Amino acid sequence: MTTDAAIRFTGVTKAFGQVRAVDDVTFDLPQGALVTLLGPSGCGKTTTLRLVAGLELPTAGRIEIEGRDVTRLAAAERRIAMVFQSYALFPHMNVLENVSYGLVVGGARRQAAEAEANAMLKTLGLDGLGARLPAELSGGQQQRVAVARALVLRPKVLLFDEPLSNLDARLRRRVREDIRDLQKRLGLSVVYVTHDQQEALAVSDLVVVMKDGRIAQKGTPAALYDDPADAFIADFMGEANVLQGEVLDEGRIALGGAVLETVMRAHPPGPAALAVRPESIRLLPPEAGAGLPGRVQRAAFLGQTREYEVATPAGMLFVVTPAAAQAWAEGAEVSCRLDRAIPLRRDGAQEAAGGA
Repeated sequence: MTTDAAIRFTGVTKAFGQVRAVDDVTFDLPQGALVTLLGPSGCGKTTTLRLVAGLELPTAGRIEIEGRDVTRLAAAERRIAMVFQSYALFPHMNVLENVSYGLVVGGARRQAAEAEANAMLKTLGLDGLGARLPAELSGGQQQRVAVARALVLRPKVLLFDEPLSNLDARLRRRVREDIRDLQKRLGLSVVYVTHDQQEALAVSDLVVVMKDGRIAQKGTPAALYDDPADAFIADFMGEANVLQGEVLDEGRIALGGAVLETVMRAHPPGPAALAVRPESIRLLPPEAGAGLPGRVQRAAFLGQTREYEVATPAGMLFVVTPAAAQAWAEGAEVSCRLDRAIPLRRDGAQEAAGGA
């Protein structure tokens, strides 16, 4: 455990009747970091966020924010701000009124509140938009207004609940970059909930993957992608081919009746589940040898990349290659070279190397 945690959960459980939405969860979230709670629907990530916010109180356990026990404190007493999926802007108020609303309700004089709100709008690149109604703004601008309304309250921790789900793909990429830039520039402690793996990889200092109310694994985006603890993490943190094979020695595996050389982390010799990322597979002519023989079952051109499904003695492989690489037609015989394989750990360790 670190001593400079923005948020600390110790044995936190939240039960709804017989269902444990969050089950004995313990973690530290570092100061000044953007931490993403990631997982499939029903995994407990949103309930965890609501526990941080004080919108739910735990059935058991302890929650601290910057060293202060807030387990039983109401949301208003926690100095937490939350940006909701729907933004929750008041449609009848202009941008300036929306952003200054929390300060006015908290007792600030309107003139002082609007001065602070204008300064925050300028910080977020919204200078000059104060008189507009939310309906007159783009989706990205509405998102930034919601962030400005949260930040003007000077929260200790800023929470995002699926903040980009209402935006199209191109705008989603731009707004997530805006959020990350703002978080770094202001040194904010942020907890960010999403079910989108690419989003989590792009914005996070630390990713906490949840499953069935528990932490399945936590670590840096690179650690979770390159060093998943099990098949669930390997497949959830991007596409993965999970194959049953055998580790022979350092850099050699037996797979589908072939002995292959590949880059891999240290693992005891013996049977092992191996995760192979689609981009780690090279398709070569059959005569190239030293690979797993296969036949292309499906081929698709996606602009920047090509995708293939290749039948092999080890099972069906999903392969992604750059568009500039050699194209293969359906039915073509190929040799599949594995540049990297990830032996999945047997010890059930939850925390990836490089995790906090």
